[in-house]
Amino acid sequence: MGYALCLCVFLLAGRACLGQTEPVAAEPMDLGVLKADGSTLLHDYLLGEAGRLFDRRREALERDLAEVEALRARQQRLRRTYRELVGALPERTPLNPIITGTIDAGDYHVEKVAFESRPNHHVTANLYLPKNGSGPFPGILVPCGHSAEGKAAAAYQSICILLARRGFVALIVDPICQGERAQILDRSTGGTMPHTLLDVGAKLVGCSVVGYEAWDNMRAIDYLQGRPEVDADRIGVTGNSGGGTQTTFLMALDDRVAVAAPSCYIMTRERLFATIGPQDGCQNLYAEVARGIEHADYITLRAPKPTIILAAEQDFFDFEGVKQAYAEARRVYTVLGQPQNVALFSYDDTHGFSTPRRQAACQWMRRWFYDDPAEIVEPEPTLQEPQALFVTTAGQVREHWTDEVTVADLNVRRAHALAEQRRQFLQQPRRRVVRKIRDLIGYRPPADVRAWAVDVTDRPDCRIEKWLIESSSGIAVPALLFVPRGASRPCGATLYVDGRGKQRAAEPHGPIEQELRRGRIVLAIDACGTGETADDPAKNRYAGNMHDEWRNAMISLHLARPLIGRRVADVVAALNVLALRSDVDAADITVVGVERCGPVVLHAALLDDRIARVTVRDSIRSWVDLVAHPLARNGLSYLVPFVLEYYDLPDIAALIAPRPVEIMEPLALPTGPG
Repeated sequence: MGYALCLCVFLLAGRACLGQTEPVAAEPMDLGVLKADGSTLLHDYLLGEAGRLFDRRREALERDLAEVEALRARQQRLRRTYRELVGALPERTPLNPIITGTIDAGDYHVEKVAFESRPNHHVTANLYLPKNGSGPFPGILVPCGHSAEGKAAAAYQSICILLARRGFVALIVDPICQGERAQILDRSTGGTMPHTLLDVGAKLVGCSVVGYEAWDNMRAIDYLQGRPEVDADRIGVTGNSGGGTQTTFLMALDDRVAVAAPSCYIMTRERLFATIGPQDGCQNLYAEVARGIEHADYITLRAPKPTIILAAEQDFFDFEGVKQAYAEARRVYTVLGQPQNVALFSYDDTHGFSTPRRQAACQWMRRWFYDDPAEIVEPEPTLQEPQALFVTTAGQVREHWTDEVTVADLNVRRAHALAEQRRQFLQQPRRRVVRKIRDLIGYRPPADVRAWAVDVTDRPDCRIEKWLIESSSGIAVPALLFVPRGASRPCGATLYVDGRGKQRAAEPHGPIEQELRRGRIVLAIDACGTGETADDPAKNRYAGNMHDEWRNAMISLHLARPLIGRRVADVVAALNVLALRSDVDAADITVVGVERCGPVVLHAALLDDRIARVTVRDSIRSWVDLVAHPLARNGLSYLVPFVLEYYDLPDIAALIAPRPVEIMEPLALPTGPG
């Protein structure tokens, strides 16, 4: 490892040690290092890193489009990758279906259905059955979008009614956290938020909310195929918004889906990142961008099966991205000799399963299942009150079944079930264990470390140097170096890494002042995305008040580099700077990690034995604790996908031994109605 430190750093270090003439500090003392707003630095860097991966994917696609065999090989490769990223799926178990009521609606009727996609994990659904015509009919699964009413929302009732009147059996299911399937009962976490909260725990144990929803939908197809009214070989799927998301992931995962019509979702992830951001947990798989998967791939993975993209031209899902995704998909279908099997329908309106898109979805299904290209005109539907469509008596599965198992429960069960697997992993040779840990956190060691001082400030008790340190995390790290007056040289040093920002620790009578009184040099840094480089809260309102770095955490996960791994690189870069100072006793370096940087310093100590001692304060004790508390704030900041298949944070502390690790004032996690 090479170190390239600017000369000005050495000069300043020497002056601090020799007590030469120093400038007078300004009042009040300004401890900011950056001369301009740093809130977009990490986000801009992540977009650039993603852009390079998008470019690489485009180049690979161009090569594969040159011949059919290369394209087929690409399909197989991406199918394997996609299946890996979805995470663990269970074995099929009995559905134990029940019908709790029926509504006669004239030319169709509705059955109120529930089944168990996993033991005691109930899926509530409505089955729309045509009265006219002779079956068996094609079966259409309708995953619904992010509506609090779930399957009972007006637009979702309407598409099912239209399908039933046109010769289809339509099954619409409540996704987790919607309709009758609330998984988190805290009403402050409505909308899309529960999907992200649950996805943190799911990804920690090697699963995903994408996988949970996909499995529910796969079992819904099992139920459809078991109905005598349904032709098991003619299965379609259509859904809007969050239902369009589910349609997209399902159609590429389950080969039984013959015809698909995702609405108000498909675009390009590149445009998504550049516009409204990565969205919630049900729309994101770990490392999708790093592994070369774009929205269009979920269409082309199933090519040449019939698929239509339904879009709103005024959607917040950027229509330019929609057109780009369609153009790419059509090129693939053309090379495969079936360009007519992929289509784009758009209408000049806003987000939603509006009448034009419902008609287009039904017409697409009629075209392929009945060889009927006739235009569909939707008559005015007669809608039911939401309560009339309830499967359960109280309108919630958690109240209807006392033994109901939620996604949060499933995550916790898996976390504990993996304990033996973690134990066996840690029995492997240390070198192999450490290599896997580095891979899981996406750690890239800093190569040539450059650091430069930008200012100097005097206080009666110390000299403060303002530094910038380059790191492999992607952006320069603002740092404050506190050199106590009168201390013996060389002296011990403390590297302080506070997830709330370095200036919190520098407050009067704070921890840095205490370290200075002990005669220790202190280097306090803002690891990437914290302190002076923390993201703008206004850019993270999509996540409410639950994740203050939602967009950067999500994008970093797409790049297969969790924020923890990037921040470990910042800590190691700062260590490199400290280790080159003549006034620092290199055998006496303590690292303190606070809040989200607690796991960061633990990993840094594992990977770098120059750290003599570790202190963690106001942080999580373990990832298993985080899984058990889905209402914990900023879970994305602590997230390392798949990690509990291998180790937990206490295991890192054990691997650091015999060097001491002190855990102080562990973070109190909320115990609300999760």
